[in-house]
Amino acid sequence: MGNLVIVRHGESQWNRDNRFTGWADIDLTENGIQQARNAGRALADAGFHFDLAITSMLKRTIRSQWLILEEMDAMYTPIISHWRLNERHYGALTGQSRAETIARFGEEQVWRWRRGFDSRPPLMDAADARAPWLEKRYQGIPQSALPLGESLQETVERVRIVWDEVIAPVLRQGKDVIISSHGNSQRALVKLLEDMPDEEVARFGVPNSVPLIYKLDSELRVLDRSSMDIPHPEVSTIL
Repeated sequence: MGNLVIVRHGESQWNRDNRFTGWADIDLTENGIQQARNAGRALADAGFHFDLAITSMLKRTIRSQWLILEEMDAMYTPIISHWRLNERHYGALTGQSRAETIARFGEEQVWRWRRGFDSRPPLMDAADARAPWLEKRYQGIPQSALPLGESLQETVERVRIVWDEVIAPVLRQGKDVIISSHGNSQRALVKLLEDMPDEEVARFGVPNSVPLIYKLDSELRVLDRSSMDIPHPEVSTIL
């Protein structure tokens, strides 16, 4: 079967500031740009070639994917951007810092929202100007399908649809796929691929711009999972 590589985007401005980002369209820092380039060079050096690249609808994954493909001298690679690969929607917490949120709700509650599999944060108000259905990029998607806040469990279920309808059929054709992901959309993919227990996947570490490589059999069962050793500094992030 084809290779599947999943890479979380480079450090974003709100990763650096330790803020809940979710569906806010926050760009990469200079450090994040370099991280993505480093990932691309490592993949090129390892001999990877991709038939299809897939991103979310948010610029931090799109730009990371461009930078990776540029370093691989493969910017001709077809790219699909799909909203179901967006980061988990953090609802009313969007934009808040970890310190602000802990001060307001307490560390135990914030920990449950961050790392509980089925814990949903407070929802964003439907009248909020940041509601997804008010954005041009999501026009044509039924309002009822767009979240105002999600648990990781709910994120897994929306990622399951793009896996079944888009990603898995391409892999079954023997094609190589790279996905530029977010922390929680990557956890969702890991959950779907490995049937990882709920609490384990909620705590699964997803560093910025470190390629996660899957070898799959003809039934898309995992034969091997490995991470590349990328020489760039780790980023402290709550997401």
